[in-house]
Amino acid sequence: MKCIILAAGYATRLYPLTENFPKPLLKVGEKTIIDWLIDDVKVSGRVDGFTVISNHKFIDHFNTWAKCKHDITVLDDGTQSNETRLGAVKDIEFAIQSGNIDDDIMVLAGDNVLDFSLCGFMDYFEKKKHTCVMRYFEPDKAKISKSGCLVIDDTDRVYKMQEKPQDPESNWCCPPFYIYTKADAKRIDEAVKAGAGIDAPGSFIAWLCGNKEVYAYNMPGHRYDIGDLESYERVKSEYMGIKE
Repeated sequence: MKCIILAAGYATRLYPLTENFPKPLLKVGEKTIIDWLIDDVKVSGRVDGFTVISNHKFIDHFNTWAKCKHDITVLDDGTQSNETRLGAVKDIEFAIQSGNIDDDIMVLAGDNVLDFSLCGFMDYFEKKKHTCVMRYFEPDKAKISKSGCLVIDDTDRVYKMQEKPQDPESNWCCPPFYIYTKADAKRIDEAVKAGAGIDAPGSFIAWLCGNKEVYAYNMPGHRYDIGDLESYERVKSEYMGIKE
């Protein structure tokens, strides 16, 4: 399995902290956000290559960070502003094509920290043998309207995914963590040509679940989404309290 980490955003809500520095390389405790994710994935022993997709504005920061990391490839998607960004789905496609990836693929947003291991997610994928997403119960539908919403059955199969719906059809929220089968990963171009969205990373899943079996793993803990300066300070305090 390969792992693609999305790190090409511009984090404008974190200015001035991220005006000239990428959010995934901010530190939470003694590690960067992205290192917390990578170190956890490595524990599984199932991933034999990481690709970090950055933008042109921040590529030098990621290249410096990756100098001593021999199993990580850093890619520049060529964009230089939030207005010209490719969108997460196109970034995933770019990473697959640039790296000639022909394998199952874990896709992670590089700006979240987790209080649980991703190894259970990989176990679930191996059991289902289909593309998988994560889910967690969110009682506040106003929060779901800013994320992905899943409609699932009692076998965990996803029958519908809505990206940032005005009227969510369930309380199952989908964070930006996915594992694609090798066959499904090859269908991104097909999805885009069929009209799938490209900005939100879940847009490909929203298209795919109408064409193939997709299953949703019940997230066993919490994710800490760093969206603004206040949340960053809160995450540093709360997350390190758990880790310690």
